[in-house]
Amino acid sequence: MQLEINGQTIETDNEGYLVDLNNWNEELAVYLAERDDLKLTEAHWEIINMIRAFYQEHGTTPAVRALVKLAKQELGDDKGDMKYLYSLFPYGPGKQAARYAGLPKPKGCV
Repeated sequence: MQLEINGQTIETDNEGYLVDLNNWNEELAVYLAERDDLKLTEAHWEIINMIRAFYQEHGTTPAVRALVKLAKQELGDDKGDMKYLYSLFPYGPGKQAARYAGLPKPKGCV
């Protein structure tokens, strides 16, 4: 699948994850969110940036349970909560946040 953003063609797999992770930028994240009728807020960026940093350090995208644990450790109990994360990423916080962050689909996610 191809996305056209500001004259640049970006290749994704059939689920919308980037083929080349180096193509990611914040403008792409906003575009992907808008396609899902979602406006990225500071709260979304907090999670997106957190999982990007996690990926850089560990080489893997956190699945939803690991994401909840990571958010709890890094952002506190109120944000390390499944209900909170689903309020931000209603189509599945692990998968949806990873897609916006330009990361591979978390292992174990269907």
